[in-house]
Amino acid sequence: MSRRLGRADRPGTVRAERLLRNAEGLAYWLVVAPLAARLPASLAYRVACWRADWGFRHRAGKRSEIVRNLRQVLGDELSPAEADFLALEFFRMISCNVIDVMRLRGQGQSLKKLVEIRGREHLDAVLAGGKGAILCSAHFGSCNSAFSLLHAIGFPLTSVGRSPSNDTGGMSSAEQRFREFVYMRRLRRHRRRPAFQPQPGRVQVAARAAAALRANEVVTISSDAPPLDADRTRAVEVPFLGHHARLLPGVVTLAQLTGAPVLMVFMHRSADYRHQVLEISPPVSVEGETVTAFTRCVAAMDAAIRKSPAHWVYWAHTGDLASLGLLPAAPSAEMAAVRPQPAVGHLPR
Repeated sequence: MSRRLGRADRPGTVRAERLLRNAEGLAYWLVVAPLAARLPASLAYRVACWRADWGFRHRAGKRSEIVRNLRQVLGDELSPAEADFLALEFFRMISCNVIDVMRLRGQGQSLKKLVEIRGREHLDAVLAGGKGAILCSAHFGSCNSAFSLLHAIGFPLTSVGRSPSNDTGGMSSAEQRFREFVYMRRLRRHRRRPAFQPQPGRVQVAARAAAALRANEVVTISSDAPPLDADRTRAVEVPFLGHHARLLPGVVTLAQLTGAPVLMVFMHRSADYRHQVLEISPPVSVEGETVTAFTRCVAAMDAAIRKSPAHWVYWAHTGDLASLGLLPAAPSAEMAAVRPQPAVGHLPR
């Protein structure tokens, strides 16, 4: 005798929940967030937190996935209660990031007055040298808004990396167009050029990035992305979050080829959720072997994530954590089941 289907096993229920989730996201991005972003900052980010708290309570599956990933990667560093708290903070961080994007309207002044930039003198100093600057970061906090803000205040900036608009596996054409409309166009308004999109086996992106550096501009690279299958032979193993992760050392390769200094940059959200600190480090040494130099960059990413774990977007992406080597690899069928579909601005699905 076959067992009765549970609520989670019913295809109609799953489709209905997905439609409801997409409708909520659509309403937030198109109506609620744009309106909230025009309110006083304290109220705007409170709205974002209310929305996040609702998602935390009602999206038990995603909440459990994030808690499980936090505890598996960070191990004994976290108690169950601490992991639950970080999961809530993760939901709030993601929701507040949307308000950041909306406050980039115009010249970004609405966001700028909430962000304290520490270490701007380091960026000014390296640009005075005339070889450009490479800003290395992780998919951490409101990183894309941070890059756009730097461009808006006078640093010609272009990003290298797989754009969120191109990370669209499992999304319908309508969802892809929605993401382009509500997210990417707002970021491109504050960039020197569209993002340089790396493609396996092609060197054009490196050449274009080198040209931007020769023009004494700023290039950003987020070095924590899991390598694509075609890039795995170029990945190196480095210590990261208590494990050995597989990452691409492109930031060091580009720096060694061009002579451009590498500075680490991270955006930390304060306890009131509306104020943020954008930290820019002094230049990181890229002397020596590629792996040795890259390990210094990874150590800075590691330190930033350990300082503010909830800021790292990959807690909601089980498949990516496995690709990085931070979780055990799952069989392909299982991986397809647990890998979350990307959503606008890294919203957890």
